[in-house]
Amino acid sequence: MHGGGERGQLDDLEPGVRQFQQRVAADYHRLSDGGTPDIHERRRVAELVRRPWAKGGPEMADVRDLRAGERQVAVRIYRPTSDPRLPALIYIHGGGWMLFSVDTHDRLMREYAARARVNVIGVDYSLAPEARFPHPVLEAVDVVRWVRWELDSGLLAPAALAIGGDSAGANLAVAANLALRDAGEPVLDAALLNYGAFDCERRSSHDRYGGPSYTLTPGEMDEFWEAYVPSGERFNPLARPLLADLTGLPPTFLCVAECDILADENQEMARRLQAAGVPTTVGSYPGATHSFLEAVSVSPLADRAIDDAASWLSKVLAR
Repeated sequence: MHGGGERGQLDDLEPGVRQFQQRVAADYHRLSDGGTPDIHERRRVAELVRRPWAKGGPEMADVRDLRAGERQVAVRIYRPTSDPRLPALIYIHGGGWMLFSVDTHDRLMREYAARARVNVIGVDYSLAPEARFPHPVLEAVDVVRWVRWELDSGLLAPAALAIGGDSAGANLAVAANLALRDAGEPVLDAALLNYGAFDCERRSSHDRYGGPSYTLTPGEMDEFWEAYVPSGERFNPLARPLLADLTGLPPTFLCVAECDILADENQEMARRLQAAGVPTTVGSYPGATHSFLEAVSVSPLADRAIDDAASWLSKVLAR
């Protein structure tokens, strides 16, 4: 999930986002040996590359790592205050279902906790190709049930509960709501979807933003889908949420990076949610590429986008 800037080109990215993209690309190049690394080495390098971007930001009153539910899913709980009754956000990190962790997304989750005044439960789900669909979906559902019914109320006792994620994590957030709905259980109170991977079909934004000057390429995305979804499940709506009946899903905020290969499918998701009667808010960010929220330390655009989502989340969860 990286690319390289091209000197002399017409640059359509916000300067802070471009700085993030170029530094990430340079660090991948510096830390990679030029060969074909196995998945464990790719994960190690990805963690190192993202580590500087997870530093700084708000301090929490309490952060702790736990195991959740029957599947013993690793989670990290962020509490901006000691109040267990704050609304809560279950957040699922991106990385193509193959990479990243709660560590790479640590700052982003702390930003949401502080700005929206919510407790955040980060989900460190099992990664592909070792854990393929539907395993990560089942883990996400397990975490929801754990927060609702099993968690010590002295730690968290949220009156309202949202779910969210970025890229592959946004896919899992939608899938978890669909699985809960289809099981006859309540969906979450809100959904926060950041530049989600909702479908494996290529669209025009893949051609426009698939070059080395942006963060995510079509080839990488194809690899991620291949690793995550077995061939026999390619038309399962829990794997490809754009194929799903979206009726009954909760109020949703979509953060759309306009310079992202996934921009078109995010706009399509917004249209389909609206057609299904789901209250839908779209934050569309010119000059933003995939993963741009991680650039909050250098990008005013990322800062504004996080503020927009946090403000929306606060209002929706206060109802």
